[in-house]
Amino acid sequence: MSSSMDTSSGSSGDESLSDRNELMWRTDANQQLRVRRNAGKGSAHAAKQRARDDEQGSDEAQERALEKLKYMELKADRAQDAATYEAPTAFASVGVKNSLQLAEFKEKFGIEIIHKDEEEIVFDMYGVDPPIANAFRRILLAEVPTMAIEHVYMYTNTSIIQDEVLSHRLGLIPILADPDAFEYCQEGVDALTDVNVIRFNLTVQCQEEKMNVYSRDFEWEPLGDQKQNLQGSAIPRVAHGDILIAKLRRGQEISLSVDCVKGIGKTHAKWSPVATASYRLLPKLTLRKKLTGDLAKELVRKCPMKVFDIEDIGSEKVARVARPRNCSMCRECIREEEWAERVQLQRHKNHFIFTIESTGAVPPEKLFLRAADILHEKCATLRESLTAL
Repeated sequence: MSSSMDTSSGSSGDESLSDRNELMWRTDANQQLRVRRNAGKGSAHAAKQRARDDEQGSDEAQERALEKLKYMELKADRAQDAATYEAPTAFASVGVKNSLQLAEFKEKFGIEIIHKDEEEIVFDMYGVDPPIANAFRRILLAEVPTMAIEHVYMYTNTSIIQDEVLSHRLGLIPILADPDAFEYCQEGVDALTDVNVIRFNLTVQCQEEKMNVYSRDFEWEPLGDQKQNLQGSAIPRVAHGDILIAKLRRGQEISLSVDCVKGIGKTHAKWSPVATASYRLLPKLTLRKKLTGDLAKELVRKCPMKVFDIEDIGSEKVARVARPRNCSMCRECIREEEWAERVQLQRHKNHFIFTIESTGAVPPEKLFLRAADILHEKCATLRESLTAL
């Protein structure tokens, strides 16, 4: 009996130990499962956080890329981000497309006239890269045709001005005539006809003590059918009648004829239709900090172009950017280090303030249109050449 009881008692102890071991195993297994679940949750949370950080970093990188594409920043001693990024993959790593899309170009391109008179036109051209703007400028200077004095026939000249000097002065007088109504002149004087030449005569004699000879003293001599074809505002004449040609004393005289032919500024500057054609990038000024009181007054004093102004807001006098287009980027407002932290100077890379000053030979509003036509012809010629390859 005792032996049986001992065996029974030992068996019960083994079962109890087995139950305890199984309970401990299950407890460990549950703990490990909870640890794995928590670790999974932690890793998922960390992955989400990393994704958010990556997304935020990507957004910041895109903003920096767009900032580089749009603006050039000026420091006290240098220009930053001045380059234009024409490669379509320049910012592909941060998800910014820089490729030229025709539909996007049509949507963003625009021209807005700011000022226009008889001699000058100022307009904004935006949505294009600098090479396009510079192409217009160079075409205006060198490739828009006009009429100018080419041949001078000197019959009498008793003034103190030599024939060669007088001829050179005459050649620079702008002639107001539609160049589209004439053809280019071929080489040789014998090729001059009424379809490619405008003739003027100048005959003056001083009967008084002294006399000034002006460009308005020229008289147009119609050739062939020019009198019938050129009437009203189309009659050729000098663009400005008050250009001084020579000064005569009593008894001195000048008698000559001139022939005007069609040409371009690339051949000689006298055919250039513009006194100047230039552009500048639109300024962008930002006040990094709110400037009040004495700081606002000091900022206004620093700027020679009167870009900044003071505005009364409540009881405070606050500086503001009033006339950003006047800014010449002289950098006086950021010359000192502490002011560079207060004012930011930038330029729009694709917004141009274009100025065209005509010599009077062609109205300024027509000059840009003719330059656009010439650029279109060049593009068509290039396309045809590439197609023929």
